[in-house]
Amino acid sequence: MELYEKKLCSRQIFDGKVVKLYVDTVELPNGKEAIREIVRHPGAVCVVPVTDDNQVVMVRQFRYPFNEVLLEIPAGKLEKGEDPLEAVKRELEEESGAVAGNIQHIGELYTTVAIFDEKIQIYLATDLTFKDSHPDEDEFVEVTKIPLDTLVNMVMNGEIKDAKTQIAILKADRILATKHSN
Repeated sequence: MELYEKKLCSRQIFDGKVVKLYVDTVELPNGKEAIREIVRHPGAVCVVPVTDDNQVVMVRQFRYPFNEVLLEIPAGKLEKGEDPLEAVKRELEEESGAVAGNIQHIGELYTTVAIFDEKIQIYLATDLTFKDSHPDEDEFVEVTKIPLDTLVNMVMNGEIKDAKTQIAILKADRILATKHSN
C-alpha cells in the first residue's frame, strides 16, 4: 500500500519569531484531499553533559506553555544556517558554563510528528570543564548537577516531563553503560 501524501498547495498563515504555520492541501493515497496544518521550526540541539563522576549538568527553567519550572538538559534552537555541533557547544556554554572536550552525536528526535517539523539533534558531552554561564537576556536558568542513575529513575517515575530530556537521558545512560562494560 502506498502511504505517501502529495502536497497540492501550501499557504503560510503565521510568520513568528521562532515558528511559521502553514495550511497545506494534500492528496491522500486513496485520491481524496485533506488539510494538514504544519508548524515549521528551524530545528534545535540538546546535550547530556556528563561529568567525570557521572553527574549530569541540568537546568531548571520556567516553561510558559505549562506554567511550570521544568528540569531539562541544556538545549536551544538552531540559528539560520548554523551547524548543529557549533550550536550544541554554544548552548552548553551559555546555559551551564560547561565546555566539553568530547561531544558525540547520539541521535535525532522528531518532537511532535503530526504537526511540527522540528528536529532536535541529540548529543552526549564528556570531559567537561567549567566557566561562567551566560544565558540569553530572556533566558533564566538554574544550573544543577544530578547523578545519571537518579535521572534515569526520575524519567521512569514520570518526574521529568520534557520529551527531549527523557529520550536523551535514557540514550546517554545506555551508551555510557555499554562503554563501561567493554
